[in-house]
Amino acid sequence: MALITCFGEVLWDVFPTHRKIGGAPLNVASRLQSFNHEVNMISAVGNDEPGTKILAYLKDNNINTNCVQILDDYKTGEVTVTLNKKGAASYTIEYPVAWDKIALQNNAEKLVENSDVLVYGSLATRDETSRETLYKLIDIAKYTVFDVNLRSPHFTHEILIYLMEKSHFIKFNDDELYEIAKAMGSKHNALEQNLLFISKKTNTKHICVTKGQHGAVLLYNGTLFYNSGYQINVVDTVGAGDSFLASLISQLQNNEPPQKAIDFACAVGALVAQSEGANPKISSAEIDAFMNPS
Repeated sequence: MALITCFGEVLWDVFPTHRKIGGAPLNVASRLQSFNHEVNMISAVGNDEPGTKILAYLKDNNINTNCVQILDDYKTGEVTVTLNKKGAASYTIEYPVAWDKIALQNNAEKLVENSDVLVYGSLATRDETSRETLYKLIDIAKYTVFDVNLRSPHFTHEILIYLMEKSHFIKFNDDELYEIAKAMGSKHNALEQNLLFISKKTNTKHICVTKGQHGAVLLYNGTLFYNSGYQINVVDTVGAGDSFLASLISQLQNNEPPQKAIDFACAVGALVAQSEGANPKISSAEIDAFMNPS
């Protein structure tokens, strides 16, 4: 069991017919906790009912909230989610909200120093306050995992490159990989070539690229590992990549072989995509039955 800290947005995903608690770092934290890791959240909510409900959700899921700040001047974040006919999501993200204003606190610094892993995404860097806090925490972390989330207009290539250079592990989807590699000067067309290009440019030995229904590829200490995906009926893709990342981190922290880790992570991501919402409950038995049907 690892001690893992997730930094960044906690919010409400507002769908046309309902609302669900979400935010990529929160989704990662929820799935990590389901694998029995000790998980902490560094974030901020407003002093309002939506914030109170997020804190209650985290506590109910045994995620430590000691470093979730409650702010009077900013409200809890909301994201309007639109799903197309294939279940793929697009997002409209309010700004500024509480998680944009995560201040650096001593208890968060001590927590990160003691954690095995610090997980964060690019969205939390859109505001200077949370960005500067994250930069300081990255510098004291043992192992850093960067979850790239390109949500226009909430990123710059300059910040993305800085975060990649500071990270031990980077996770992209294929579209993000191509866009960032091109911005960094890559002339390559193949996914693997661009993956290796970024690895060399940023000196990152652990990189994973998800390919939607076609699985994922993992670069781990010089070797490429592949999973070609699982056939499912997609309900919605919200949170599938987050659960994939959490599952991959969990397996690697448990010292499982990289091939087993990526196979497991693709299975969990697929199970989430065929369920409603970002954080459906999925048992070990369900994962095993999905991967190894009798």
